Amino acid sequence: MAEYVVEFGRDGGRVEPDGRLDAPAFHRNHGPLWDALEQHLTGMTGNVVELGSGTGQHVVHFARHTPGLIWWPSDLNQRHLRSIEAWRVYAGLANIRSPLRIDLTDPDWCAEMKNGQVPTSLAAVFCANVIHIAPWAVAEGLFAGAGRYLRSDGKLFLYGPFKRGGKHTALSNAVFDTSLREGNPEWGVRDIGDVEALARGVGLRLVDSIDMPANNLTLVFVR
Repeated sequence: MAEYVVEFGRDGGRVEPDGRLDAPAFHRNHGPLWDALEQHLTGMTGNVVELGSGTGQHVVHFARHTPGLIWWPSDLNQRHLRSIEAWRVYAGLANIRSPLRIDLTDPDWCAEMKNGQVPTSLAAVFCANVIHIAPWAVAEGLFAGAGRYLRSDGKLFLYGPFKRGGKHTALSNAVFDTSLREGNPEWGVRDIGDVEALARGVGLRLVDSIDMPANNLTLVFVR
């Protein structure tokens, strides 16, 4: 089970009485992230699972822009799950469901999906800033589930820092990678080639790599 570099709510940030947490990264990233998603989600309908939703702020922002999509946020951390549900209630949007507790080391993700209690023919899966702060088994489980649950035209979006050809794309990413590995040798900035290999193993392929602020990327996979 992966631990978090930052557990929201224990990082000195504000916690609302209803449990809503506020992530500074949300205020920096939600605009560029939506710009990246919009070009691929426009016109799509169906269900989307967000893996590692954190505070729950991103899923609210995305749902506001996609009334034709039903969003299913998720996390493993109990404090985060409470915040996600609080943001869902606070936003009052009909196209956000209560969060799922998903452990990505399990290729089935959660019992509700394995048993068909929630939709398993997904239009999209979105995951931001997870696989570099978790053991490689989390990336393996992420792709195993995406390969199982994405429908024929479904898309997987993976956001974060990545290496290309074994090399960092920026000095800041190299420094970050070193700090991660010093804290936990199972963590670290992942190489796009290694991630593509996981994708190929479950019938997915990389079709887009979108440059993002702060030397991050959004990778887009399809069947």
